[in-house]
Amino acid sequence: MGPQEERVETVVIGGGQAGLAVGYHLARRGLPFVILDANERIGGAWRKRWDSLRVFTPARFNGLPGMPFPGARHSFPTKDEVADYLEGYATRFELPVRTGTRVQRLSKDGGYEVSTDDHVWHANNVVVAMGTHQVAWIPPFAGELDPAILQLDAGNYRNPDQLHPGPTLVVGAGSSGAEIALDVAPSHQTWLSGRHPGHVPFRIESRVGRVLVPVIIGFAFHNVVTIRTPIGRKVRPKLLSEGKAWIRAKPRELAAAGIERVPRVVGVQDGLPELEDGRVLAVRNVVWCTGFRPDFSWIDLDVFGTGENPIEPVHERGVIHSEPGLYFVGLFFLYAGSSELLRGVGRDAEYVVEHIAKNRTETAQGSSRVTGVAAF
Repeated sequence: MGPQEERVETVVIGGGQAGLAVGYHLARRGLPFVILDANERIGGAWRKRWDSLRVFTPARFNGLPGMPFPGARHSFPTKDEVADYLEGYATRFELPVRTGTRVQRLSKDGGYEVSTDDHVWHANNVVVAMGTHQVAWIPPFAGELDPAILQLDAGNYRNPDQLHPGPTLVVGAGSSGAEIALDVAPSHQTWLSGRHPGHVPFRIESRVGRVLVPVIIGFAFHNVVTIRTPIGRKVRPKLLSEGKAWIRAKPRELAAAGIERVPRVVGVQDGLPELEDGRVLAVRNVVWCTGFRPDFSWIDLDVFGTGENPIEPVHERGVIHSEPGLYFVGLFFLYAGSSELLRGVGRDAEYVVEHIAKNRTETAQGSSRVTGVAAF
């Protein structure tokens, strides 16, 4: 028995904040759609992150269109509070999310075909509403480490209880690496490998933070650092290629926790990680915080770049002009520095849905001129 086939005007792939924001704007316009999400529960991607994670933006900036984020305006929600908010958002607006549905292939045969294990959706429009943090990048030499060393990446690390007793090396000194090192240090001797990417010089939870965070996140990263401004166009390549500065962690906190900063890991010697300065560390655990990459290998369409960003679709604010009806939302710096944040994804979603609605109207008007039938 073959897969069940369904037809819907728009398929949204991904039921996180990007997909739900797209769904909200589609529903407001009365446009038919379905949201497909691989997680068994809405908010699942947030629930799978490490236990102590809190977002870097205060609650007042974390609401999606039509529904403020609950709680104190200046509080910094936990990852589970974000997940619960997303689940409540989908329920409140009765968004048609099909969970436990992983898309295997997106192709085109006249219209778009979205294939899962047991379904094929035929659609006029497809919105890929997935972020770029999909697959952990781990250096190839990781496979040469002693099998007795436990290896985790930032996507499957939850808490120190997962780790073997003994020394732990966190590889990658971005924000995630610094925070995970602080999480591990109370119970394990901890090394943090990698260059310091810089850090925010004030505590975001402090009185100074209450003044500056709204200016930086609420205004500058949302309205100034965009693809339409000179500063945004200058900053964007750097943000895409380099690690982000520490938002919450501070060097003095790492030092106080007994975390030793060490150079980059460049290889393996006798089954142990080897540093750039030639030292070899006898560790029981390695947590790879070396970044994530998008995985769009399931998209069987020629929409990706060939230059510096061959894995990024060629788009204009999420609109793929080479494939009419195909859109992306949720990518890092899609339009502004805030595009990947709860703060910015709603604006990007609205822009894409406006494009869908406009094309729908133009198509209907064109059909009415050809057939002489009034467009509705």
